[in-house]
Amino acid sequence: MGDFIGHVYPGLFLALYGLYQAIVVSRAMIFSDSLLYPSSLSKNKGRWARLWQIAHTGWLKAVTGALLIIYVLNCVEGGLKLMSKGIPPRFMFPREWQHLTMFVLLTLDGCSEIVSKNVLRQRWVVLERGSTALAIYVLLLLLVSHVKDSSGVELQVHSLLILVVFLLMLVLTAELWAPEMFHLWMIETFLFLTMGTWLMQAGFILFRPVSGYPWEDDDISDIMFVTTFFCWHVMINALCLVGVYGFSSLWHHYYRPSLRLGASKKVLYHESSSGTFYRLLQDAEQQDQDDQALLPSKSSACDRA
Repeated sequence: MGDFIGHVYPGLFLALYGLYQAIVVSRAMIFSDSLLYPSSLSKNKGRWARLWQIAHTGWLKAVTGALLIIYVLNCVEGGLKLMSKGIPPRFMFPREWQHLTMFVLLTLDGCSEIVSKNVLRQRWVVLERGSTALAIYVLLLLLVSHVKDSSGVELQVHSLLILVVFLLMLVLTAELWAPEMFHLWMIETFLFLTMGTWLMQAGFILFRPVSGYPWEDDDISDIMFVTTFFCWHVMINALCLVGVYGFSSLWHHYYRPSLRLGASKKVLYHESSSGTFYRLLQDAEQQDQDDQALLPSKSSACDRA
Protein backbone atom coordinates (compact mmCIF):
# COMPACT_ATOMS: atom_id res chain seq x y z
CA MET A 1 0.00 0.00 0.00
CA GLY A 2 2.97 2.30 0.43
CA ASP A 3 3.02 3.19 -3.27
CA PHE A 4 1.91 5.92 -5.63
CA ILE A 5 -1.74 4.82 -5.80
CA GLY A 6 -1.89 4.35 -2.04
CA HIS A 7 -1.10 8.03 -1.57
CA VAL A 8 -2.86 9.63 -4.53
CA TYR A 9 -6.28 7.96 -4.25
CA PRO A 10 -6.84 8.71 -0.54
CA GLY A 11 -5.52 12.22 -1.17
CA LEU A 12 -7.93 12.69 -4.06
CA PHE A 13 -10.83 11.59 -1.87
CA LEU A 14 -9.84 14.02 0.90
CA ALA A 15 -9.40 16.88 -1.56
CA LEU A 16 -12.82 16.29 -3.16
CA TYR A 17 -14.39 15.97 0.28
CA GLY A 18 -12.77 19.26 1.27
CA LEU A 19 -14.13 20.99 -1.82
CA TYR A 20 -17.61 19.66 -1.15
CA GLN A 21 -17.44 20.86 2.44
CA ALA A 22 -16.20 24.25 1.23
CA ILE A 23 -19.33 24.62 -0.94
CA VAL A 24 -21.62 23.53 1.90
CA VAL A 25 -20.02 25.83 4.47
CA SER A 26 -19.91 28.77 2.05
CA ARG A 27 -23.60 28.43 1.31
CA ALA A 28 -24.44 28.24 5.00
CA MET A 29 -22.38 31.36 5.71
CA ILE A 30 -23.95 33.32 2.86
CA PHE A 31 -27.52 32.57 3.96
CA SER A 32 -26.78 32.41 7.72
CA ASP A 33 -28.17 28.90 7.47
CA SER A 34 -27.74 25.95 9.81
CA LEU A 35 -24.77 23.69 9.11
CA LEU A 36 -26.42 20.62 10.59
CA TYR A 37 -29.99 21.25 9.36
CA PRO A 38 -29.72 23.06 6.01
CA SER A 39 -32.92 24.66 4.75
CA SER A 40 -32.47 23.20 1.26
CA LEU A 41 -33.36 19.73 2.55
CA SER A 42 -36.72 20.83 3.90
CA LYS A 43 -37.67 22.47 0.59
CA ASN A 44 -37.29 19.34 -1.50
CA LYS A 45 -40.71 17.76 -1.88
CA GLY A 46 -42.22 15.08 -4.03
CA ARG A 47 -40.51 12.28 -5.88
CA TRP A 48 -36.91 13.32 -5.19
CA ALA A 49 -37.35 14.41 -1.58
CA ARG A 50 -36.04 11.10 -0.20
CA LEU A 51 -33.00 11.23 -2.47
CA TRP A 52 -31.90 14.61 -1.13
CA GLN A 53 -32.13 13.35 2.44
CA ILE A 54 -29.60 10.55 1.87
CA ALA A 55 -26.33 10.93 3.76
CA HIS A 56 -24.21 11.60 0.68
CA THR A 57 -20.94 12.18 2.52
CA GLY A 58 -21.55 9.11 4.66
CA TRP A 59 -22.01 6.89 1.62
CA LEU A 60 -18.96 8.47 0.01
CA LYS A 61 -16.82 7.65 3.05
CA ALA A 62 -18.18 4.11 3.33
CA VAL A 63 -17.76 3.25 -0.35
CA THR A 64 -14.30 4.85 -0.61
CA GLY A 65 -13.13 3.09 2.54
CA ALA A 66 -14.45 -0.26 1.30
CA LEU A 67 -12.68 0.13 -2.06
CA LEU A 68 -9.40 1.04 -0.34
CA ILE A 69 -9.75 -1.96 1.97
CA ILE A 70 -10.12 -4.23 -1.05
CA TYR A 71 -7.06 -2.61 -2.62
CA VAL A 72 -4.96 -3.19 0.51
CA LEU A 73 -6.00 -6.83 0.71
CA ASN A 74 -5.11 -7.42 -2.93
CA CYS A 75 -1.86 -5.46 -3.15
CA VAL A 76 0.12 -8.01 -1.08
CA GLU A 77 1.19 -11.15 -2.92
CA GLY A 78 0.12 -14.27 -1.09
CA GLY A 79 -2.44 -12.40 1.00
CA LEU A 80 -2.18 -10.09 3.96
CA LYS A 81 -0.91 -12.22 6.84
CA LEU A 82 -0.64 -11.13 10.45
CA MET A 83 2.24 -13.35 11.63
CA SER A 84 4.88 -15.55 10.04
CA LYS A 85 5.08 -19.30 10.48
CA GLY A 86 8.63 -19.24 11.79
CA ILE A 87 9.82 -19.85 15.32
CA PRO A 88 9.43 -17.47 17.03
CA PRO A 89 6.60 -15.98 14.93
CA ARG A 90 6.98 -12.39 13.77
CA PHE A 91 4.45 -9.80 12.76
CA MET A 92 4.28 -9.25 9.01
CA PHE A 93 3.35 -6.26 6.82
CA PRO A 94 3.11 -3.67 9.63
CA ARG A 95 2.51 -0.72 7.28
CA GLU A 96 -0.18 -2.54 5.33
CA TRP A 97 -1.98 -3.37 8.57
CA GLN A 98 -1.79 0.28 9.56
CA HIS A 99 -3.28 1.32 6.22
CA LEU A 100 -6.03 -1.29 6.64
CA THR A 101 -6.87 0.12 10.08
CA MET A 102 -7.12 3.63 8.65
CA PHE A 103 -9.52 2.59 5.91
CA VAL A 104 -11.65 0.48 8.25
CA LEU A 105 -12.11 3.56 10.43
CA LEU A 106 -13.04 5.61 7.36
CA THR A 107 -15.69 3.03 6.48
CA LEU A 108 -17.05 2.96 10.03
CA ASP A 109 -17.16 6.77 10.07
CA GLY A 110 -19.29 6.73 6.94
CA CYS A 111 -21.57 4.04 8.38
CA SER A 112 -22.10 6.02 11.58
CA GLU A 113 -23.14 9.07 9.54
CA ILE A 114 -25.58 6.96 7.50
CA VAL A 115 -27.09 5.49 10.66
CA SER A 116 -27.44 8.92 12.27
CA LYS A 117 -29.06 10.61 9.27
CA ASN A 118 -31.12 7.85 7.67
CA VAL A 119 -31.72 5.09 10.24
CA LEU A 120 -32.28 6.65 13.66
CA ARG A 121 -35.60 8.39 14.29
CA GLN A 122 -33.76 11.49 15.51
CA ARG A 123 -30.42 12.59 14.14
CA TRP A 124 -27.54 12.04 16.58
CA VAL A 125 -24.95 14.70 15.78
CA VAL A 126 -22.62 13.59 18.58
CA LEU A 127 -22.32 10.17 16.93
CA GLU A 128 -21.34 11.71 13.60
CA ARG A 129 -18.78 14.18 14.96
CA GLY A 130 -17.47 11.71 17.53
CA SER A 131 -16.80 8.98 14.96
CA THR A 132 -14.93 11.44 12.74
CA ALA A 133 -12.88 12.68 15.68
CA LEU A 134 -12.09 9.10 16.72
CA ALA A 135 -10.90 8.27 13.20
CA ILE A 136 -8.55 11.27 13.25
CA TYR A 137 -7.24 10.33 16.73
CA VAL A 138 -6.32 6.85 15.51
CA LEU A 139 -4.91 8.22 12.26
CA LEU A 140 -2.57 10.48 14.23
CA LEU A 141 -1.33 7.59 16.36
CA LEU A 142 -0.75 5.41 13.30
CA LEU A 143 1.12 8.16 11.46
CA VAL A 144 3.43 8.79 14.42
CA SER A 145 4.48 5.13 14.43
CA HIS A 146 4.40 5.05 10.62
CA VAL A 147 7.52 7.23 10.37
CA LYS A 148 9.68 5.36 12.87
CA ASP A 149 11.86 3.87 10.15
CA SER A 150 11.71 6.91 7.84
CA SER A 151 14.41 9.46 7.21
CA GLY A 152 15.28 12.37 5.00
CA VAL A 153 12.64 13.46 2.50
CA GLU A 154 10.11 10.80 3.49
CA LEU A 155 10.33 11.80 7.15
CA GLN A 156 9.83 15.48 6.30
CA VAL A 157 6.84 14.73 4.07
CA HIS A 158 5.09 12.65 6.72
CA SER A 159 5.99 15.06 9.54
CA LEU A 160 4.13 17.87 7.75
CA LEU A 161 1.19 15.52 7.22
CA ILE A 162 1.22 14.71 10.95
CA LEU A 163 1.08 18.44 11.70
CA VAL A 164 -2.09 18.83 9.63
CA VAL A 165 -3.71 15.78 11.23
CA PHE A 166 -2.86 17.08 14.72
CA LEU A 167 -4.49 20.45 14.01
CA LEU A 168 -7.51 18.69 12.54
CA MET A 169 -7.80 16.60 15.71
CA LEU A 170 -7.95 19.76 17.82
CA VAL A 171 -10.63 21.31 15.60
CA LEU A 172 -12.81 18.18 15.60
CA THR A 173 -12.50 17.96 19.37
CA ALA A 174 -13.71 21.55 19.71
CA GLU A 175 -16.63 20.82 17.37
CA LEU A 176 -17.96 18.23 19.82
CA TRP A 177 -18.96 21.17 22.06
CA ALA A 178 -19.62 23.73 19.31
CA PRO A 179 -20.97 21.82 16.28
CA GLU A 180 -22.57 24.88 14.65
CA MET A 181 -19.61 27.28 14.77
CA PHE A 182 -18.77 28.50 11.27
CA HIS A 183 -15.13 29.26 12.06
CA LEU A 184 -14.42 25.70 13.17
CA TRP A 185 -16.10 24.24 10.11
CA MET A 186 -14.12 26.49 7.81
CA ILE A 187 -10.84 25.52 9.51
CA GLU A 188 -11.83 21.85 9.31
CA THR A 189 -12.55 22.21 5.60
CA PHE A 190 -9.22 23.92 5.02
CA LEU A 191 -7.31 21.18 6.88
CA PHE A 192 -9.09 18.37 5.01
CA LEU A 193 -8.29 20.09 1.72
CA THR A 194 -4.65 20.60 2.71
CA MET A 195 -4.29 17.01 3.87
CA GLY A 196 -5.71 15.74 0.58
CA THR A 197 -3.58 17.85 -1.74
CA TRP A 198 -0.43 17.23 0.30
CA LEU A 199 -1.05 13.47 0.30
CA MET A 200 -1.28 13.55 -3.49
CA GLN A 201 1.90 15.63 -3.63
CA ALA A 202 3.60 13.08 -1.36
CA GLY A 203 2.84 10.36 -3.90
CA PHE A 204 4.70 12.30 -6.60
CA ILE A 205 7.60 13.24 -4.31
CA LEU A 206 8.22 9.73 -2.98
CA PHE A 207 7.33 7.53 -5.95
CA ARG A 208 6.99 9.51 -9.21
CA PRO A 209 9.11 12.68 -9.15
CA VAL A 210 8.19 15.10 -11.91
CA SER A 211 11.87 15.49 -12.86
CA GLY A 212 12.28 11.74 -13.26
CA TYR A 213 15.05 11.65 -10.66
CA PRO A 214 14.46 10.60 -7.03
CA TRP A 215 14.78 13.11 -4.25
CA GLU A 216 18.04 12.89 -2.26
CA ASP A 217 17.74 12.26 1.48
CA ASP A 218 21.20 13.69 2.20
CA ASP A 219 20.59 16.89 0.23
CA ILE A 220 19.43 19.62 2.58
CA SER A 221 18.02 21.66 -0.30
CA ASP A 222 15.60 18.84 -1.19
CA ILE A 223 14.36 18.66 2.40
CA MET A 224 13.97 22.45 2.55
CA PHE A 225 11.98 22.49 -0.68
CA VAL A 226 9.60 19.88 0.73
CA THR A 227 8.61 22.44 3.36
CA THR A 228 8.44 25.16 0.71
CA PHE A 229 6.06 23.06 -1.40
CA PHE A 230 3.91 22.46 1.67
CA CYS A 231 3.67 26.21 2.29
CA TRP A 232 2.59 26.64 -1.32
CA HIS A 233 -0.15 24.07 -0.73
CA VAL A 234 -1.32 26.03 2.31
CA MET A 235 -1.53 29.28 0.35
CA ILE A 236 -3.20 27.70 -2.68
CA ASN A 237 -5.81 25.94 -0.55
CA ALA A 238 -6.55 29.15 1.34
CA LEU A 239 -7.07 30.96 -1.97
CA CYS A 240 -9.23 28.06 -3.13
CA LEU A 241 -11.53 28.50 -0.13
CA VAL A 242 -11.77 32.23 -0.81
CA GLY A 243 -12.57 31.49 -4.45
CA VAL A 244 -15.26 28.96 -3.56
CA TYR A 245 -16.88 31.43 -1.18
CA GLY A 246 -16.71 34.27 -3.71
CA PHE A 247 -18.11 32.16 -6.54
CA SER A 248 -20.88 30.81 -4.30
CA SER A 249 -21.77 34.33 -3.18
CA LEU A 250 -22.02 35.59 -6.77
CA TRP A 251 -23.96 32.52 -7.89
CA HIS A 252 -26.58 32.74 -5.16
CA HIS A 253 -26.79 36.54 -5.45
CA TYR A 254 -27.42 36.69 -9.19
CA TYR A 255 -28.95 33.30 -10.03
CA ARG A 256 -30.60 32.05 -6.82
CA PRO A 257 -31.82 35.16 -4.96
CA SER A 258 -35.06 33.49 -3.83
CA LEU A 259 -33.18 31.10 -1.55
CA ARG A 260 -32.06 33.81 0.86
CA LEU A 261 -35.48 34.51 2.37
CA GLY A 262 -36.33 30.84 2.82
CA ALA A 263 -32.98 30.05 4.38
CA SER A 264 -33.24 32.90 6.87
CA LYS A 265 -36.68 31.73 7.96
CA LYS A 266 -35.45 28.18 8.35
CA VAL A 267 -32.44 29.06 10.47
CA LEU A 268 -34.65 31.34 12.59
CA TYR A 269 -36.89 28.39 13.29
CA HIS A 270 -34.01 26.09 14.27
CA GLU A 271 -32.37 28.70 16.44
CA SER A 272 -35.53 29.87 18.18
CA SER A 273 -37.64 26.72 18.58
CA SER A 274 -35.66 25.50 21.58
CA GLY A 275 -34.15 28.70 22.91
CA THR A 276 -34.91 31.85 24.81
CA PHE A 277 -35.84 33.83 21.72
CA TYR A 278 -38.71 31.46 20.97
CA ARG A 279 -40.10 31.91 24.47
CA LEU A 280 -39.86 35.69 24.10
CA LEU A 281 -41.84 35.51 20.87
CA GLN A 282 -44.50 33.42 22.58
CA ASP A 283 -44.72 35.91 25.44
CA ALA A 284 -45.04 38.81 23.00
CA GLU A 285 -47.82 37.04 21.08
CA GLN A 286 -49.66 36.27 24.30
CA GLN A 287 -49.37 39.92 25.37
CA ASP A 288 -50.82 41.05 22.03
CA GLN A 289 -53.75 38.68 22.45
CA ASP A 290 -54.42 40.01 25.96
CA ASP A 291 -54.31 43.60 24.72
CA GLN A 292 -56.76 42.80 21.93
CA ALA A 293 -59.08 41.11 24.41
CA LEU A 294 -59.11 44.22 26.61
CA LEU A 295 -60.02 46.60 23.79
CA PRO A 296 -63.72 45.56 23.43
CA SER A 297 -64.30 45.74 27.18
CA LYS A 298 -62.84 49.24 27.35
CA SER A 299 -64.93 50.43 24.42
CA SER A 300 -68.16 49.02 25.94
CA ALA A 301 -67.42 50.76 29.24
CA CYS A 302 -67.00 54.10 27.45
CA ASP A 303 -70.34 53.59 25.66
CA ARG A 304 -72.15 53.02 28.95
CA ALA A 305 -70.57 56.12 30.41
